[in-house]
Amino acid sequence: MTTRRDFLKSSVLASSLLFVPKFLHALDRQGVSRMGLSNGRRLVVIQLGGGNDGLNTVIPYQNDLYYKARPILGLRAQAGLLPLEKDLALNPAMKRIKALYDEGYVAVLNSVGYPNPDRSHFRSMDIWHSGSASDSYVNTGWLGRYLDSSCPECQLPYNGLELDDTLSLAMKGARRKGLALKTPGKFHQLTQNQFLSQVNRQAALSTHTAEVDYLYKTLAETASSADYLYETSKVYKSAVTYPNTEFGRNLKTTAELINSGVESRVFYVSLSGFDTHVRQHEQQGRLLGDLSDGLGAFVEDLRKQGQFDNTLIMTFSEFGRRVQQNASNGTDHGTANNVLLLGGGLKRKGVLNEAPDLANLDNGDLRYQLDFRSLYATVLRDWLQADDKAILSSEFARLTGLV
Repeated sequence: MTTRRDFLKSSVLASSLLFVPKFLHALDRQGVSRMGLSNGRRLVVIQLGGGNDGLNTVIPYQNDLYYKARPILGLRAQAGLLPLEKDLALNPAMKRIKALYDEGYVAVLNSVGYPNPDRSHFRSMDIWHSGSASDSYVNTGWLGRYLDSSCPECQLPYNGLELDDTLSLAMKGARRKGLALKTPGKFHQLTQNQFLSQVNRQAALSTHTAEVDYLYKTLAETASSADYLYETSKVYKSAVTYPNTEFGRNLKTTAELINSGVESRVFYVSLSGFDTHVRQHEQQGRLLGDLSDGLGAFVEDLRKQGQFDNTLIMTFSEFGRRVQQNASNGTDHGTANNVLLLGGGLKRKGVLNEAPDLANLDNGDLRYQLDFRSLYATVLRDWLQADDKAILSSEFARLTGLV
């Protein structure tokens, strides 16, 4: 007979994967109720982990101060830069993003950051994830709080999906959390574990304390969600060629979920490795190529199925890099950075604000032009039709006419 301690221990896996619902009835394995989110707008967040060097992503190639600060790392026109506007160009590895830019599907925001920036990977990522000020510590994420606030009558467990083994702070709300999975098949297989199934059955027959009841419902909902995602994801299998990388595979899975009709509002995908203190050129070029080729394939996939106009893609990194190159042909932790937006529904395209001011630095770092929470507020209010002020606990000026 499974003891209460055994049950609690075995439930850690399920409770780490999925939020616990507010409703009091237990879900069975027939699947979670679907409440009509199909054809709604969705957000796909791409996290560039490690602190991507924004100055070598969107390059101020007409600015002598850039080359003075980066005599070796500075990318020059003869290297195959991809010109944009306002004397800026994309990294040569970003050809597919440049093609989308030329079609009017990309917006570039320069010098995005926040006051009193933090140069720690962990703390700065927490700030971006939580949508908080640098002197505030918040244990929920901006997207998690969106999940808390959106469609409360639906209580869909898969409203937010992260293609990873673990869930980011950004996707954790106070009452609801996103769901972390690598593929629907692997997640479904996990819920078929015989031990968990046995615990689930015995929990259903046992006398429930509130704590056990709480965890039992988590197991039931996890199993129902896994069944729904697994069955629904069979509808569409992509024939588009993606990069043979983890990032490419995760984007392909995301496209298959979207094109199969999975009713999720937020998808979260990460590409890591951008902490380029040493020999930056090769490492960053490879990663930006993966980003560009992956997003190019992803957009192609969505466009073929008529899903691109309802999708907004946002790339971000926890900080940029120092303006001055270091002695190891790399760059160290900096502050403000660029953000890319891609989507068929963008109303404003191109380079939306001025290039970073390299003549007016803050102790060698870029000064931010745009608070990242203004971007969040814009996405929440104007794209997802959510209450940005309630979610961000403050009001931030939105970017008018963006989406």
